[in-house]
Amino acid sequence: MRLNEDPGAFEAFYRRHVDAVQRFVVRRVSDPHVAADLTADVFLAVLNSADTYRPGRGSEVAWLFGIARNVVSAQHRKAAREAKATGRIAGRRLMDDDDVARMEERIDAERQMRAAWQAMADLPEGERAVLELVAIDQLTVSEAAAALGIRQVTARVRLHRARRALSTVASPSTVYLEGQT
Repeated sequence: MRLNEDPGAFEAFYRRHVDAVQRFVVRRVSDPHVAADLTADVFLAVLNSADTYRPGRGSEVAWLFGIARNVVSAQHRKAAREAKATGRIAGRRLMDDDDVARMEERIDAERQMRAAWQAMADLPEGERAVLELVAIDQLTVSEAAAALGIRQVTARVRLHRARRALSTVASPSTVYLEGQT
């Protein structure tokens, strides 16, 4: 991809995927300021690693969600370190009222999916990662495998195990997760 060399190509890529990235992020964080920052960080990481995309390994969406997952995971690790060191995270970047309102609307719209994501917290990391990408972010098993850097058969096994573990939890959000392919 020539995203880091061609501003027009990057703009088109950004417009094609910004909504999907925002949905991905707001399912995993509830603060609109952090969600906006992480969305921007994902696209900055895209620019920095555009030369690593290999179409033969998966779709650009799978590659992008792999980057988004790494950015969000890094944020969670950073927040945990800061919380431990300071006892609480302080300071927020300024957003205008319209930006905050739009981000809050997205967060509200994804509230049920965040609840489902929280129900998956007890799953092993590998199983949870595949289930998130397939059931919540609606990637194919092949795309999820590419995003996680694992074989497709491994992704299918992990997805099966995750769904089997969630079958004991009866809530509307987990029923949704169990029914997706």
